[in-house]
Amino acid sequence: MEMEKFVRQSILYDFYGELLTEHQKRIYEDIVFQDYSYTEVAEIEGISRQGVYDMIRRCDKILEEYESKLKLVEKFLNAKSMVAEMQGKIEVVKQANVDPELAAEIQEIQTLANAILMEF
Repeated sequence: MEMEKFVRQSILYDFYGELLTEHQKRIYEDIVFQDYSYTEVAEIEGISRQGVYDMIRRCDKILEEYESKLKLVEKFLNAKSMVAEMQGKIEVVKQANVDPELAAEIQEIQTLANAILMEF
């Protein structure tokens, strides 16, 4: 469960992290990505441990609100799934005995599918 939360936090931060303030980003990155304790970050930032805890909860809420409105992560995961499905179908077609000209077109489609996945 904790790993799922970390993955979700990471993805949401990748998509919406730039919308947080510099202060929020710094604290969020230290806790979530650098694995600092709340106490360590509180000492570095000169705030209370409770302040750090509250900031992380607030940032999580902000990131989730962006996702609920914009749905960029959902769209990304759907696109990634569709491209993976498309690649599977391309492999099936490649296994069939097709003429070389069609095989070249199929290879171009697969290259484009791979490029789409690499964009994300």
